Amino acid sequence: MNQSKIKMKLGEHSNSFNKAFDELKKERIIERIWEKDYTVWNNEPTEITNRLGWLFSPETSLKALQEIEDFVKGVKDDGFNKILLMGMGGSSLAPEVFSLTFGSKEGYPELHVLDSTDPDAVSEFDKILSNEKTLFIISTKSGGTVETFSFMKYFYNQTLNKHGKEETGKRFVAITDPGSGLEKAAKELNFRKIFLNDPDIGGRYSALSFFGIVPAALIGIDVAKLLKRADDSSKNSKVSDSLSGQLGTAIGELAKQGKDKLTFIISPQISFFGAWVEQLIAESTGKNGKGILPVDGESLEAPEYYSYNRLFLYIHLKDEHKEREAVKKLSNAGHPVIEIILDDLYDLGEQYFIWEMATAVAGWRLGIQPFDQPDVESAKVLARNMVKEYQEKGKLPEQTAILNKDKITLYGDIKVNSVSEAIKKFLDDSLTMGSYVTLQAYIKPGKDSSDILQKFRTKIQKRYKTAVTIGYGPRFLHSTGQLHKGDAGNGLFIQFTSSPENDLSIPDNPGEEKSSITFGILKSAQALGDRQALLDKGRKVLRFDLGTDVISGLRKINDTL
Repeated sequence: MNQSKIKMKLGEHSNSFNKAFDELKKERIIERIWEKDYTVWNNEPTEITNRLGWLFSPETSLKALQEIEDFVKGVKDDGFNKILLMGMGGSSLAPEVFSLTFGSKEGYPELHVLDSTDPDAVSEFDKILSNEKTLFIISTKSGGTVETFSFMKYFYNQTLNKHGKEETGKRFVAITDPGSGLEKAAKELNFRKIFLNDPDIGGRYSALSFFGIVPAALIGIDVAKLLKRADDSSKNSKVSDSLSGQLGTAIGELAKQGKDKLTFIISPQISFFGAWVEQLIAESTGKNGKGILPVDGESLEAPEYYSYNRLFLYIHLKDEHKEREAVKKLSNAGHPVIEIILDDLYDLGEQYFIWEMATAVAGWRLGIQPFDQPDVESAKVLARNMVKEYQEKGKLPEQTAILNKDKITLYGDIKVNSVSEAIKKFLDDSLTMGSYVTLQAYIKPGKDSSDILQKFRTKIQKRYKTAVTIGYGPRFLHSTGQLHKGDAGNGLFIQFTSSPENDLSIPDNPGEEKSSITFGILKSAQALGDRQALLDKGRKVLRFDLGTDVISGLRKINDTL
């Protein structure tokens, strides 16, 4: 991408950006990143020198094209018409962007992504795919992600019961790191194919590696064209005065100046890209009491509904201008705006690389290292402990409710007499100038629930002029969860939990019926673990349990504001 495709209107922050950009060039930051100089971010090489493989992903993937194309041909020849990719965070978000943006080319299978442990969500995919010839892709860098392994064991057994062992193996594919638990299991179960990724690539930086490119090729995307764009972008990013350098310096420097709510306005055709960028920035920058909050999918409102802490990123195709007038008003009102213009959908290839490099540069500017995730493990440990308690005692730890009304049970550290009072008191008492609100939905993802949550989000945004994000759990634990626990503590968290209509057992081992836990218990343990991890970090959390009537409960809560 040439520099004419980025336009920066930073207003009063132009001088501080120029000084920071001069520093970037003087200290040779970009050049040192390419030299794998860990001192750009830290005095220690830990989780840096073995996390820079993404720099070479376009080139590495181009070299593997023949292997990928041969695999895709075999899948098509065998008549597969559906694909279910199971993964979390970086392993699932790029494939989801490809699927939702490009769709499947005629004659290629349709791609679905499962990243929810809600039993009703798992069951829904089971019903959709049960009468189809489905290829299952198990995608996890570590090879031991609890959600992904649980999906694998469940669908392996479902397929085994219908088709027998030999045929089942032909329907499963693994994408993982060498030596992982998944590689071992895939060999034992005789999977159709095992793609071993470069282990020096972190999950959130893996879009242009096997994790993103294999699913893209399977739905008929011209991955050679996509990777060529990414490769050109990587070559252009080897000098300081590049789009990546400018972008990373700007978002890092303005975050230091208090503009740390990076708000994305993305044209409809490429809007799904926002979810991928969200996890990249949140997990990379939210730590050590610092962080850039990516705000994806918020309703675009008039300038008066935004506070001082916004930096707007307007990303659009060259012939899509639906949001132009609204963005112009934001800029005229004094909000800084960065505009990035894409020629066509295949420019997403270079966008993946540009944002990876820009995020690395922003980490330098903020004084944090962008490749680790020190706070992610805390929620996982707490969830594991709760699962263990369930397996030993037959129930999860119980909390004391503060209110039970209209089939909604409320948990938190406030005294109230109604749901309406709870929301207003929680927000009125706790929101400050730098705050943001996050809606954490540990419920089945769906259009109805998303529409209601979006309306509720916009009401909070307009009433309090604060940034509001939405995440489905446990999906967001692998994207924004790090930021929630690692930043300066400005987040307020409203959780929504539910009980499944019908729970599903997770097999202890693939091919065996024995089960010691269900998807419903796993999801509940993750929600409770996340809540406790937030509280342990001094965050404020309000939880609404909606029971089995989720949509009705959400409507009641939405109507309170």
